[in-house]
Amino acid sequence: MRIIIAGAGEVGTHLAKMLSNENHEILIIDPDEDTLKPIDSSMDVLTFQGSATSVFLLKSALKKKTDLFIAVTHSENTNITSAILAKRLGAIKTIARIDNLEYLEPENEDFFRTLGIDSLIFPEHIAAREVLMLLHESGSTDFMEFSGSKLVMYVHKLDRSTPLINKSLKDIAKEFKPDKYRTLAIKRNEKTIIPGPNEVFRLGDKVYVISTREGIDEVMRRLGKESFEATSIMIVGGSRIGKHIALHAQKTHSVKLIDSDKDKCEALNNLLEYTLVINGDCRDVDLLSREGISNTDAFVAVTGNSETNILSCLLAKKMGVKKTIAEVENTEYIHLAENIGIDTIINKKLSAASRIFRHTTNPNVTQVKYIAGAEAEVIEFNVPPNARITKGTLRSIDFPHDAIIGGGVRDGEPFIAYGDTIIKANDRVVVFTLPSAFEKVSKFFI
Repeated sequence: MRIIIAGAGEVGTHLAKMLSNENHEILIIDPDEDTLKPIDSSMDVLTFQGSATSVFLLKSALKKKTDLFIAVTHSENTNITSAILAKRLGAIKTIARIDNLEYLEPENEDFFRTLGIDSLIFPEHIAAREVLMLLHESGSTDFMEFSGSKLVMYVHKLDRSTPLINKSLKDIAKEFKPDKYRTLAIKRNEKTIIPGPNEVFRLGDKVYVISTREGIDEVMRRLGKESFEATSIMIVGGSRIGKHIALHAQKTHSVKLIDSDKDKCEALNNLLEYTLVINGDCRDVDLLSREGISNTDAFVAVTGNSETNILSCLLAKKMGVKKTIAEVENTEYIHLAENIGIDTIINKKLSAASRIFRHTTNPNVTQVKYIAGAEAEVIEFNVPPNARITKGTLRSIDFPHDAIIGGGVRDGEPFIAYGDTIIKANDRVVVFTLPSAFEKVSKFFI
């Protein structure tokens, strides 16, 4: 594919990095020369310095057939305008990053399509939805649903209470004969491993497990974890993410939101009818104690400042909160935050990039999640007729070693995949893959 990215910020740069490994022709447009220089020197992409709304520049960039135009600058107006212009100048498909939730209403999305914008991406809304999903399953570090919630992926960090420590996958299979779940990957000492049967679980491992809905309770028992849904939530930060979380969570949960900006608190108080909005400093221990933080199930820090979010989550954990979630936009801090005890990290830019990445891959891809901490991707495929993946058992078809098929859904029924499993046409399957294997994996589904 030939892809043009307007905007060399974190979303655009991360997208370019993901896509440049997939043999796409990538062009990046940005007005800042200093922003483009490190991209020029580190990636196999072309760069254009200038405004993405320049008709002259767009005509030059779109001289050759362009499959996809992605506008992810910091300006919503620039993104919308450039995407409309790109479509009129010949781009086959266009995507624009927005900041207005109203635009995602079905009738408004239809309106934008008539203007030439095929898809709208709202990073804060995507991140808020991820948090809301995590609140429904608070016993897990991370959580993702596939195939209409028939399959779920859990992420757990193994601590001293985990009964599986020092046991191999082979031994566990003999002891429990699991048929409702499977270990997809293990992250250990900054390295992500696709485990074989002799791999042994170690203290501190972060384990990625796929399960059917029926297997959830068993997975939790094996890992020594408690599955629970948060009923009381404290949100720090009246950002767009915080506002969206409160707006949805207040319908079914007890929600408190703290922000240091008095004017913002007044506006949020008028909007959030069933949320207690508090004007104060999230680092104030006395304030947190008065507001009952020790009895709070989940603490969500989304102030827009990574350092504040990390520190406030550590404080909340120390004061007895079961589940902490921090927005960490500085990608250099992600590994640090995970290693010092924060349960879950969200990054709206990486979440948005994963959502956009789906439009650039194999047409049979239905869902993609980029896992920042593991530097891996979880991908859901629809299996087309005569695909290479259907030509034998998983053990016999030479599937890439840096990837694993966890399970799938066939005729509406979920299944967990093993070496003797045969994937069939029209199955929907979930694959965990490291970047080194993605291109090879994709060829099995065409």
